[in-house]
Parts: sequence; C-alpha cells; structure tokens
Amino acid sequence: MKANGLNSAQLQAVHTTQGRVLILAGAGSGKTSVLTHRMAYLLSEKQVSPQSILGLTFTNKAALEMRNRVASLVDPKIARQLTLCTFHSFCMQILRKKIDCLGYTNDFSLYDEKDMKRLLNQMARMMMDHEGELPSLQPTFTKIAEARMKGASSLPKLEKPTWHDTFAADLYSRLNQCMRAYNAVDFDSLLVLTVELFENHPDVLGFFQDRYEYIMIDEYQDTNPIQYRLATLLAEKHNNLCVVGDDDQSIYGWRGAEIKQILHFNSDHTIKLEQNYRSTPIILQAANAVISHNKERHPKELWSNRSPGDLIELFHAPSELEEAEAVVQRIIKLHTEQQIPWKDIAILYRSNLLSRAFETYLLNASWPNQGQWIRGIPYQIFGGTELYERSEIKDIMAYLRSISNPCDDEAILRIINVPRRGVSEQALDKITAYNRTNKLPLWELLKGLQKKDPAFTALRDQLSERATKGIDTFTLLVDRYRQAFSHSPLHETMLALLQEIDYKKAIAEDVKSEKMRLFKWENVEQYGDCLKRYESENPTCSLADFVADNLLGENNWMHSNRDQCENKLNLMTFHSAKGLEFTACFLIGLEETIIPHEKSLQETGLEEERRLMYVGITRAKKHLTLSMARKRLKMGKESETAPSRFLFEIPKDLIKVTSWKSY
Repeated sequence: MKANGLNSAQLQAVHTTQGRVLILAGAGSGKTSVLTHRMAYLLSEKQVSPQSILGLTFTNKAALEMRNRVASLVDPKIARQLTLCTFHSFCMQILRKKIDCLGYTNDFSLYDEKDMKRLLNQMARMMMDHEGELPSLQPTFTKIAEARMKGASSLPKLEKPTWHDTFAADLYSRLNQCMRAYNAVDFDSLLVLTVELFENHPDVLGFFQDRYEYIMIDEYQDTNPIQYRLATLLAEKHNNLCVVGDDDQSIYGWRGAEIKQILHFNSDHTIKLEQNYRSTPIILQAANAVISHNKERHPKELWSNRSPGDLIELFHAPSELEEAEAVVQRIIKLHTEQQIPWKDIAILYRSNLLSRAFETYLLNASWPNQGQWIRGIPYQIFGGTELYERSEIKDIMAYLRSISNPCDDEAILRIINVPRRGVSEQALDKITAYNRTNKLPLWELLKGLQKKDPAFTALRDQLSERATKGIDTFTLLVDRYRQAFSHSPLHETMLALLQEIDYKKAIAEDVKSEKMRLFKWENVEQYGDCLKRYESENPTCSLADFVADNLLGENNWMHSNRDQCENKLNLMTFHSAKGLEFTACFLIGLEETIIPHEKSLQETGLEEERRLMYVGITRAKKHLTLSMARKRLKMGKESETAPSRFLFEIPKDLIKVTSWKSY
C-alpha cells in the first residue's frame, strides 16, 4: 500500500487501528483519503480479511468513491469484498434476510417520505371520518418523524395532553399496524427495525458482530440516535469503532442529526486533521473567524501552506434583481477573462426561493464567446425533485403497474384507496393477514371478494359495507382498463382513466394550497405529455413496455430537453453544497432572517445556522464573493433588509467592499 502525500496527522489516523478512534476532519482536510488509506492499511499491512471491514456512509456516491480509491491502493478483487455502503443500504441487506423474525415477509416494499405522508394523511382522514379538506397535519408529521428518527416506539406521554397530542399518539401507534398490513418499511424504519432485530435476537446480532471486526463511519456528525445505537451494538464485541467527521459541519439537526454524538464520543484516541488542501488562507481565516463564535465545538483551526490568495469581495445591491445582475456579470467576467469553466462556479443560498431571480437573469444574460455574443448561461439547480419521483406521478405509475401486472401487490396497495374508496387500513390489515395465512396472490383475493366467492364469505363479513364496495369498484376498474389499454392508444386511455377516477379532485382533497394543487396537476399533465412522446417514439409499444422502462430506470424521455452537457453553472443551497468544492463561490442573500433563518433559529438554533455559513464559505477554493440586497420582496411587499450578523464576524482586513456595479 502506498501512503505517499499523507501528512503526519493523516498518517497517525491511518495507523491508529485499535479501539475507539475519533478523527476530527476539518473541511477540505482529506478525510476520504484518510479513510481509504486506513482500509488499505488494514488489508495490506495488518492482513485483515476484507469481509471483516464495514464502512458506513450517508450517500451511495461517497461509498462508491471510497471503494474506487481503495481499489487503487490494493488488489481491486480484494476491494470489492469490503462492505462499503450507506446506513440504509446496510440495514436493507440485513432485513431482506432476517425481517421475518419481526413478523414481516422478506419481499417487503420500501416507502419514501412522500409515500409515508400520503399514508398518514389517509389514516388521519379515516380516524377523523373526515370528508372535506383536512386541517394541516404538518405538526403531526413532525412529531411522528422526530419519534421515528429516535427509534421511539411511542410518542412521549404528557401530563396534560392536548387533543392534538392524543391524536398524534394514536396515529403513531396505528402506523406500525398499517405498515405491517402493507408489508412495507420506510427509510426510518429500516434503521429502527434493524436495531429491534439486533436487540431482540442475540444470535442475529452475534453473527454480524463476529463478522465485522473493524467498523468505520463517515460524516459521523450527521448521525441520529438510532444510527448511534446501531453502530454501538455492532461494535460491542471487538470495540474497533472509528468515526470520522467535523462538528463544525453538523447542519442536519432539522432531520434528526445530533451534534452531541460527535462532541461526546467516548474515544480512546482523538486525532485532528486541520491542514486544508482546498481553500486559500484568506478564505480559511474568514471561516475560522466565523465558526470560532460557536461554543459547542471541538477547538480546531484550519490552515493552508498555499499563497494567501485574493481578498473576499463583498457588495450590497439595491434590490434582489440587481443583486442577481451583479453576481451574473461577475460570473461572466470570471468565465471569459480567467477561463474558469461554468461547472467550477457556484451560486449558493440559504433558501431555494432565492434562486428565482438568478434563473431569470441567467436565461437572458449575454456573454462573449469567440467573437460572438451568446444569450443564456447553461446552469443546473441541485435539490429539485425529478418528475417521476413526485407522489402524484407515483400514484399514476402504480395504476399503470397494477393494470399491466395484477401481481404487483405494492402498486395495488398504494392506490386501492386512491382516490378514497373506503378501504381503510383496518380493512387492508385483515385482507393482507388473510392473504399471508392462505398464501394467495392479493389480486386473486380481491377478485374473490368482488365476485362474492363463497370461499371468502367469512372475510367479506369482517369488512364494512363501505370497504367491500370500494374493493368491488377498484377491481372492476382495473379489469376494464386492462382491456382498454390493450386496444387503444396508451396516452388517450390514461387520460380516460384519470378522468374516470377524478384524480384532479383527489389532489384537491389532499392538498390544502391552491398553488400546490395547480402544481401537482401540471405535473400530471406533463406526465401525460411524456407518455405521448414515448408512444410516438415507440409506435408498437405496449403498456407493459412502458411500465418496464419505468421500473428499469429507462426513462430519459421523462427528463427535460435542456442541454445535458456537464459544463453548467451550479445553483444550490448551502445544505446541498456540503462535500463539494468550486473554484469560485458566490454566497448570496446574506441577510438577517435569511441566514440565520428566522424559523431555524427557533428549531435548530443559532450555532447550526453559523455552521451552515461556515460550510458555505469553505466550499470556495480561490474566489469568494458575498452579497446581499438592501430591499427584498417578502409576502409580495418590498421590505428593507439588514446584513447577516455573520458578515460582522469576518475580520475587515480579509474583505474588499465593492460597488454592486463594479463588474
């Protein structure tokens, strides 16, 4: 194994392999190199079996990058045997083999966040016997999400509970029953159920403890309590747990991450990586100055042996439109005069709403290229949801899957009560329990109920009249459209289906905001256009072909026709930018109530907002520009703004204040 290029602190982290090790890896300090060299060191120098090493990350991209880097240091065949994956992927692998110990079947379905919200909405409506527009359930979802992230089996009991407290607790207690009925888990319960499996089945835990002698966790500052519990259980036998992270980049408190886990990690060895290989010293000094105002942190200071670099530019524009103009003109200057590719430049912001003015300006801006003026700057926005990932599109896809293949239980369970037909989760629990006991295909059971087959009389008698009527309506609908799709154009038939089930009304009943109702229906119409385009490109296609291409991910026809070249300017939130780096960064909208965000101050606190600012600053390698608008539209009215308090924490000698017109 080659360890060329590692500094002394990095080498210490690589060679410290026994016990509980905390590696505090500052921004741009080469933590991925350290982790991969550490794995390679265990394999080549310590002769550890690759099957005894477990590396847990938060993204598939990070896991793949680590595997590729290890493969460049040791025999690639050996590198392939390492277990390198996300927490969720690791738990999925375990549950696919052992979830039957918890009363599920191994072919369970995985629900995403939108599936869960829709399910909770349906359950809440049934519990309240509510037909009209539901009140906002966001506070309920928040309570339940917090409990699930912590692995709690129930909501905390209060001395004087309100109606909402009691309702939320009841809804949460019914959720597990409903998920069992659907034989489904979501991302949170992947972790919760794995911990439950380990705690209640010592033989299963023992198997995995024996297998994984060395455990490494990347981005440890982002872990939540259930992930901490999972790691603790796995590491109990050999006690070789290495966690790598940076408390100064803990920015996910809003989704359950708890900074105390890295602040109070009980380590045998603590190693700090403070040499930065990304940014200029001036940028690092600004970042250090800002983050030093936080009290809850491990003391450390980033440094670099590079030349100091340019001063940080700061300007105040009169309005948000002029801020967009000033930023884009500076970007054009960097691109044309210094030949910095679009892809090496980023506009970073606290909230996605801030991107709108910039998108308009980017589409219309003109810039010189080889003696010609080009209109429009290529750009890409990170963090948006692709059309096929939206819940309304998943509903339609589930209909098409059910019609194409009646054995697709997941699809049937998703839309048997969409729009509402009175098939409650209690009815589904009875149906799926009967289904498992008698080992019958779900569709066969539903058809038997619809046809009043004597074999299913006892089950039908257990169901309400409303539920049996809903089942009859659904099965007849699927049968009718199976015939229609086989004889008529796909696009026309899908539109007829949506009209018959009145899906537009279903959206209106489930969504409170008129703007969001319109948005969702526009997505449905766009999906119809996609199907029409697919049909024109594949004249002999069947519904099964269309569905198969969806499931296989062969759905490029669903994406926009925007130029797919990679050389695009990047627009993203501070959260999305974490882990990335760019030659030039523009941090925009640096105003009080935006950063620190007024709502987040109440929820995750000032220190997390400051860490977010720190993450934004440390994305820049060479050029950093900070901007704000003196006036900004808020709730349709133009309001005066105040500079973010974080700007005053940067030493003045690091900043060059310019006119917004200085481009």
